[in-house]
Amino acid sequence: MSDSNASAAPRPARRNSSGLRRDLELLEILGSPESVAASGLGVSKVAEIAGRDKAQVSRTLATLAEAGLVDRDPDSLLYSLGYGLYALAARTAEARMVSASTPFLKRVSAATHETTHLCVLRGGTVLTLKSEMSNHTYRALGWEGVSVDAWGTSSGRVLVSDWDATALRDWYDTNAAKASELQDLSPLALEAGQGQPGHRPNKIQSFEDLCAEISLIRRRGYAVVDEEFELGVVGVSAPVYDFKKRIVAAFNVSAPKQRFGRHLEQAGALAAKVAMEFSASLGAPLG
Repeated sequence: MSDSNASAAPRPARRNSSGLRRDLELLEILGSPESVAASGLGVSKVAEIAGRDKAQVSRTLATLAEAGLVDRDPDSLLYSLGYGLYALAARTAEARMVSASTPFLKRVSAATHETTHLCVLRGGTVLTLKSEMSNHTYRALGWEGVSVDAWGTSSGRVLVSDWDATALRDWYDTNAAKASELQDLSPLALEAGQGQPGHRPNKIQSFEDLCAEISLIRRRGYAVVDEEFELGVVGVSAPVYDFKKRIVAAFNVSAPKQRFGRHLEQAGALAAKVAMEFSASLGAPLG
């Protein structure tokens, strides 16, 4: 029997299965190659494959649709996996990434003697998910949960550095106007006593500037900011890739320029090396 016939063969009913397991079985069917190739499956086909009563399957799929876990096309009436399910999976993957990042962040922090951060993109801002504090006597305040405008930071620029020109243009046009409204000082600058509200010498002043900066990031494998986000503060960031070689996070090291400014290039190369090793642990292909 061919694989295609086998995938369509009815499954024996699981009379003693729990409700959750039975719901998961329907999700597995909607995620099968047959369903994906057909852009979804109808109730009758799902019931046939599951070996279950059609009316029962219809009620279950309707409930899953209300929860956003499956979608029903209004024209074809076919069911497919919903965006709510993908959102849950993304959050789960992100949580696992945060947990797995600890030893890698610690390596960068120990080598640079500076606090290291794991950052992700949230629209036009960068959110710090995790920080590993340095053992330096002069330490930055915590960044976890803090959002800052993206292109004023090395991490923000890294996080969009694998996008194509169209996606990048849409993102820039959507978020550029908002960036000027974000004038709060960073926790690091507040502790360092550096910077003034509204004074940010950001060299990204146009879409062309952003494209030029991203070309540089792609060539050297990391980004550098020198007193752009805050006066007296410098930083480097390197990309973290997932199993599809997409950039999903960034390692960032930021510190006062008087202490860290002479070591930016070395720190950038180190962050890129460790971030790539972390990416490999997440399943990213090397090379």
